[in-house]
Amino acid sequence: MPPADTISLKQLRALRALAQHGTISAAAESLRLTPPAVHTQLRTLATNLRTEIVRRGPSGAMQLTEAGELLLAAANRIEGELAEALRDVDALRKGLAGTVTLAVVSTGKYFAPRLVALLKRAHPDIRVILKVGNRDQTLTALAGNAVQLAIMGRPPRIPPVVAEVLGPHPHVMIAPPDHPLAGKHASAEELLSETFIAREEGSGTRILMTRFLDRIGEGRVYETMELGSNETIKQAVMAGLGIALISRHTVTEELHSGRLTEIHADGLPIQRQWFLLHRADAALTPAAERIKERIMDLRGSYLPN
Repeated sequence: MPPADTISLKQLRALRALAQHGTISAAAESLRLTPPAVHTQLRTLATNLRTEIVRRGPSGAMQLTEAGELLLAAANRIEGELAEALRDVDALRKGLAGTVTLAVVSTGKYFAPRLVALLKRAHPDIRVILKVGNRDQTLTALAGNAVQLAIMGRPPRIPPVVAEVLGPHPHVMIAPPDHPLAGKHASAEELLSETFIAREEGSGTRILMTRFLDRIGEGRVYETMELGSNETIKQAVMAGLGIALISRHTVTEELHSGRLTEIHADGLPIQRQWFLLHRADAALTPAAERIKERIMDLRGSYLPN
């Protein structure tokens, strides 16, 4: 069997043009070539395959042999696959298709699925991959170019990023509804006497809580209990194991239903912002640019109320 690399796209296109137009002259005109050039392509194809692919019929018109018909069918499939690939490449170039990886810090998992659903409806041909992790994990992914876009609070210094505000991100101190400080304006002394249920090291919420308590306590030691997720923290607070500083977006339903309550104090709630960011030293793909524009156009409408 002749090697496939002896067959060129030009040869197959000459064969397709001949099958469509019936004569070498007409085929050459459709391809904007000279008749000798088309004849050479067909002769080279037949020589390499060591078989006849066209013959002159009784009326004088050129006809494809059985081998020629097989090649024509293959040529048609190749042209169809190539046209589809070119359409896909053009869609990628224009940002109409592609894959975009969006990282969201753990607290954002309470609104990120809704956001991704909105993005998929707006751009069904762009695949949006959602990755959820704590702040350190998200920054590591961003630094390693494992994600293109990220949503978090407090943009980092390293890696350098372009950050745009998405909407408010308040943090509140929560307690069970029967807690002695529930409904009161607590003093720093009363707060620091409590056990604080905290996220793991590397969490943005843990960092925010530590800074707040260090500020109001001026270095005083306080008791903490570390748990690994917001859901576990909520359950621990409802069980009476302590109080917690947490994103209000993670406890919207519990506050509305009365299963949890806010503790009021000077400096609470802590008002922060959600940011959409990407690396400043790496260009976004067209698809990522389109997803970024859509997220900004939504103006935080997906955030919990």
